[in-house]
Amino acid sequence: MDEASIKLVMTGLTVALGGAMPALAIGLLTSKALEAIGRNPEAAGDIRTSMILGVAFAEAIAIYALVAGLIIKFV
Repeated sequence: MDEASIKLVMTGLTVALGGAMPALAIGLLTSKALEAIGRNPEAAGDIRTSMILGVAFAEAIAIYALVAGLIIKFV
């Protein structure tokens, strides 16, 4: 394999794994937050705040993976 094809494969793997793992984390986080709200509806505001903060951090990791993939591709 030449360098261009290795860069292309690594870019694809970086973006795919960097998008899939945070997506899985966001799904699990949302699922558990909804279960917690179902068990304790009075705490819904606090749980929702924590959930949104966690989702934002997980989404940031996906954006970092995209940036890393672009760096691999073009640098």
